[in-house]
Amino acid sequence: MSQDRLIGIAGAGSIGCFVGGMLAASGRRVALLARPRLIQEITANGLRVTDVDGAAQTVAADHLTLSDDPSIFANAQTVLVTVKSADTREMADLIARHAPPDVVVVSLQNGVGNVPLLRDRLPGRPVLGGMVPFNVVALGGGRFHRSTSGDIVIAQDDAGTAAKLSAPGLAMRATDKIDGVQWGKLIVNLNNALNALSNIPLRQQLAQRGWRKLFADQMLEGLAAIRAEGIVPVSPTPLPSTWMPALLRLPDAIFELLLGRTMKIDPEARSSMWEDLQRGRRTEVDYLQGVITDIAERRGLDAPLSRRIIQLIRQAEADGKGSPGLTPEQIRAA
Repeated sequence: MSQDRLIGIAGAGSIGCFVGGMLAASGRRVALLARPRLIQEITANGLRVTDVDGAAQTVAADHLTLSDDPSIFANAQTVLVTVKSADTREMADLIARHAPPDVVVVSLQNGVGNVPLLRDRLPGRPVLGGMVPFNVVALGGGRFHRSTSGDIVIAQDDAGTAAKLSAPGLAMRATDKIDGVQWGKLIVNLNNALNALSNIPLRQQLAQRGWRKLFADQMLEGLAAIRAEGIVPVSPTPLPSTWMPALLRLPDAIFELLLGRTMKIDPEARSSMWEDLQRGRRTEVDYLQGVITDIAERRGLDAPLSRRIIQLIRQAEADGKGSPGLTPEQIRAA
């Protein structure tokens, strides 16, 4: 990665600040396009990144370029897009106006429709899909905490972008199956809404068989839909996607042992959708469960659980009171 050109973070929320902070801590030049509130927070405290393994690093604000003006991308070699899916079109247009013609754009977003949209809005610029397997929680005071484990995966390209972006504590792996990886992540991300509705930490939720059975039924609906589209998902975990519904139904003690061997989860980890509800923000349910219901309708399939969860999330958004704290039984009966 050239030392005189920077890495831009397009939409510095939780994921963007953590990734940008790790890159800056490794000596890269990083520019964060962020809201004024976040800029003030980092200016006052620095950017502190911590993770589930106990690692902690702080980047001084004067070692970052912080702005709400997209002209900070004028000298970017790479722009990492980390905005919510609903904001992809607007961010693509800002990149088109302000970033160099040869900038490499990498989508580190949830969902499966962002890369085609970015390519449509950024003709001539390389656009790579990516997948972030871990959760990041904004803890305030400029601190962003990675609460689950896993390596970022980026589409393989001739320039070796994944390897160039890798940093100590932030591995990025190249893959030639990024479409399958993103669909595999979408299936796992169906639990984001369940965790948001539960109002309990992710680890506590997954420790309860009732929640896991609900998640398993969600996965089965999702897998049926994408199978009808002829898509083969690639799991973001060491366990194949097609195994997961059966594994989720295992007794608590057996599942806990299995989970402990495949990934680390901080005791207070929550889904990003839970955080959105708590902060009164729009969620990405339309880009997760909504994708499954759209396919089901088009293919003549039934996806009642996905439809129900969309309704519950939208009601929680409208109420503006954060997570409703539902049980699995309440979700099924809603």
